Amino acid sequence: MSTHPEIEKRKTFAIISHPDAGKTTLTEKFLLFGGAINTAGAIKRNKANQNTTSDFMEIEKQRGISVATSVMGFEYKGKRINILDTPGHKDFAEDTYRTLSAVDSVILVVDSVKGVEEQTKKLMEVCRMRSTPVIIFINKLDREGKDPFDLLDELESTLKISVCPQSWPIGQGYTFKGVYNIFDNQLNLFELDKSKVTEPVIQVRDLEDEVLKEHLQEKALAKLKEDLELVEGIYGPLEKSLYLDGLLAPVFFGSAINNFGIREILDTFIDIAPSPTSREAEQRVVTATEKNFSGFIFKIHANLDPNHRDRIAFLRISSGKFERNKFYYHTRLDKKLKFANPMDFMANEKSLVEQAWPGDVVGLYDSGNFKIGDTLTEGEKLQFKGIPSFSPEIFKEVENRDPMKTKQLEKGIQQLTEEGVAQLFIQQPGNRKIIGTVGELQFEVISFRLEHEYGAKCAFRPLNYKRSSWITSTNKKQLEEIVYRRASNIAYDKDGNTVFLADNDWAINTAIRDFPDVEFHKTSEFNKKDLEG
Repeated sequence: MSTHPEIEKRKTFAIISHPDAGKTTLTEKFLLFGGAINTAGAIKRNKANQNTTSDFMEIEKQRGISVATSVMGFEYKGKRINILDTPGHKDFAEDTYRTLSAVDSVILVVDSVKGVEEQTKKLMEVCRMRSTPVIIFINKLDREGKDPFDLLDELESTLKISVCPQSWPIGQGYTFKGVYNIFDNQLNLFELDKSKVTEPVIQVRDLEDEVLKEHLQEKALAKLKEDLELVEGIYGPLEKSLYLDGLLAPVFFGSAINNFGIREILDTFIDIAPSPTSREAEQRVVTATEKNFSGFIFKIHANLDPNHRDRIAFLRISSGKFERNKFYYHTRLDKKLKFANPMDFMANEKSLVEQAWPGDVVGLYDSGNFKIGDTLTEGEKLQFKGIPSFSPEIFKEVENRDPMKTKQLEKGIQQLTEEGVAQLFIQQPGNRKIIGTVGELQFEVISFRLEHEYGAKCAFRPLNYKRSSWITSTNKKQLEEIVYRRASNIAYDKDGNTVFLADNDWAINTAIRDFPDVEFHKTSEFNKKDLEG
C-alpha cells in the first residue's frame, strides 16, 4: 500500500513511567537534541520557578509533579516528532491510559536503581491491551544501580515482554563513561554537559581500535567486550516485526540528566518506530492514508493559560488532511463546525496550524462542544474506539461550601470531569454529585482548580463505594428492575449511562446472580450498537 510522505514523516508517541524515573527529563532532552530548545533549563521561567517545559499548570509548579498530559512537536532528521508527555503520578493514571489511545508507540522509562515499579507494570498492561510497540529506556546509569543483566531479566519477568538490548552501558555510577550503540555498532564516549548537546569525545565502530585505549581502561574495555558477547548470545539481533506487534521491546541504557544515551535511543526510534497506520472505529477500520479527514478528541483542558479562560480540545488526526477554517462534521452532535485558530504545541507555547496530517495532535478552542472520545469527519458517521473510562477506586460526594457560587461550582465540576480529571456520577433522588477518582491527589487538584479557576469552594464527603460497573441489558424489564430494587447502588455517568456502585465484590456478585440478563462492564467501552439491535 502506498503511503503519503507527510504520514511517513510522523512519529507520534508517549513517554510513560513510574513517578521520578526521569520521564520529564527525557522529554526535555529529546527537545534539546531536536533543536526545539537551545539549552536544558532554557525553558525555566525564573529562579523561583524551576519547572520543565511540560509542567505548566499552576498546581504542577507548586507540587513539582506532572498531572496533565503535555503535547510537544519538533522536527528531527526529516521526521516530525510528536511527544505526548504523560502524568507519572499513579493518581492520574487514567489520563495516561487515554493518552495511549492517541499514540502509535511508547517509550517506557525505568529507573536503574529502583527497577520495575508498580505503576510501570500497570502502564505496560495498558500497552499490551492495545498491542502498542514499546521501547524501554533504562535511566540513571550515572548512579549505582542494579546490574544491567539483572534489569533485563526483571523487565522480562515482571512486564511479561521479551527484550532486546540496543545499547549497552560502559560502566555504572561513578565509572559510567557512555554507551555502546548495538543497533549501529558504534561506541560513543561523552563529556559531561547537562545543559547542551555535546559531540562525542570519540566514536568508533571497531572495539579493537587502538585509539580506544587512550580513553578507556583495559579492564573497562574487556568488560564491555565480554558483556556484548553475552548480549549477542542471549538476545540476538532485533526483530523489528515483533517490536511493531508489541511482543518485543528494544532496550536502551543511559542518563537523561547527563545527555548520555539520548541520541542512541532517538536515532533508533525514528528508524524503527511506526508511522500512523490505522484506527478502529465502531463502524469500520480507518486507515491513515484515506483521502477524507477523520480524528478524535482524547483530552480536553480548560484554562491552559490562566490569563485567558480558554478551553482546548486535543484532536488526534487519524486520516486525511486537517485544514484551518474548513467545516468538519461532529458525529455526536450531528452538526458541522469550523476552526479559525487550530493550535500546534510546544508545551504551553502555541502556534497557528494551517494544515495537519495523521499522527499530528491539534488543539481546538472549544466553547463546550466537545467531550472526550468525540469524532470529527468530513461527513461520515464514525465513532472511534479506545477511550474508555475505568472503574474509579475512591468515591466522594461533592458538598457546596458557598451556596452563592452554586452555578460556578456546577460549571467547574462539569468542565473538569469532561476534561477527564475525574469521573462524575449523578445519583437520585436529590441530584447528588459523586466524584470518582483513582487516587486522593485528584481531589486536591479538583478543589484547587475549582477555587482558583471558577471561584467555587467545595468539600468532599467520603462514601463507602469501592468500585463501579457500567450495566446494560437487552432485557429492558430486568434492567428497570435492578434500577428500582437496587436504587441506592445506581447512578448515571456524564453520558447518561447506568452505573452500579458497589461497596465490595460481594455486592457485585450478588447483583450478577440476582439479575442474570444484566451485563456488568469494567469500563465504559461496551458495544452500544448491540444493545440498540
